[in-house]
Amino acid sequence: MKDLYESRILLVDDQPELCRMVMEILKKAGYKNTRCVYNLKEARNILNTALPDLWLLDVNLPDGDGFTFLQELRAVSGCPVLFLSARDQDADRLLGLGLGADDYITKPFLPRELVLRVANVLKRTYQPFVQKEEQTKIHLGEKTVDFAGGTVEQAGKETALTAKELLILQKLADNRGNIVTFDALCETLWGDNYYGYENTLMVHIRRLREKIEENPSSPRYLLTVRGLGYKLAK
Repeated sequence: MKDLYESRILLVDDQPELCRMVMEILKKAGYKNTRCVYNLKEARNILNTALPDLWLLDVNLPDGDGFTFLQELRAVSGCPVLFLSARDQDADRLLGLGLGADDYITKPFLPRELVLRVANVLKRTYQPFVQKEEQTKIHLGEKTVDFAGGTVEQAGKETALTAKELLILQKLADNRGNIVTFDALCETLWGDNYYGYENTLMVHIRRLREKIEENPSSPRYLLTVRGLGYKLAK
């Protein structure tokens, strides 16, 4: 993707007025490829066609909930997801982030906040891989991480990585053999306002180890440095 403003953005929400408002806000900000569907049936159809570059996903939908759909999405794609929801309890936000969402905005929201959050997610997800094309793969024992393809390969089989998992691995690979602090990783994933995301980081680390380690309970590559952070072993 040469220009982040070319990103294909899909909103899944059953409120037509809100959809029109969100699409208008994003188009005024420069995002021209924005569309909306109103239920999970339509969203699931898109899973089998051309996936968007960013999902804006409601939680309460007429034919299911966004949390369940996110799990379905993560089984086939690591593309970023930003929740837009009226459910403003901390438990809902943490559940969404723990399932692999990249951000969570509660309704009502300020137009400027939406634009900033969308821009931050797109930049964190796609810019690092555009800027670091020279390192497209790393080898971890019998497994190969393909940053360009967003996969872990072993013996001809591929496992998809989420956008957050790719960012974690890219940050660790850039500093391979050195400690990357908890704060540095959280800032990479969530920007300056990363306070309170430490537990969510641990969830991403655990799931990442399940994909890159032969024995996630006894990792050889993604190592914890107690009290400081993590490092990727050489």
